Amino acid sequence: MSTTTTIRLPAELKARIASAAERAGKTTHSLILEAITEKAEQEEQRASMNAEADARFANIVAFGQTIPWADMRRYLEDRIAGQPATPPTAKKPPG
Repeated sequence: MSTTTTIRLPAELKARIASAAERAGKTTHSLILEAITEKAEQEEQRASMNAEADARFANIVAFGQTIPWADMRRYLEDRIAGQPATPPTAKKPPG
């Protein structure tokens, strides 16, 4: 089901949107919907990443273990190079 929302655009922005839509072979309406959809998806991904980061940090705080960046970097570089790579294990940081 669709609903109607009214937005007020400055004349300059409205003209830019119309030009961009024309270049893309789309209607102004479809270009605006596409832009709003992309922005909503970005914000949803950001919220998901923030939740994941919070959960991982809580895990570090709870167990006091993490993977040192040097170990992770070496693992990732080996994977990218197509070499056999054993995932690094979490350990307590020195100190």
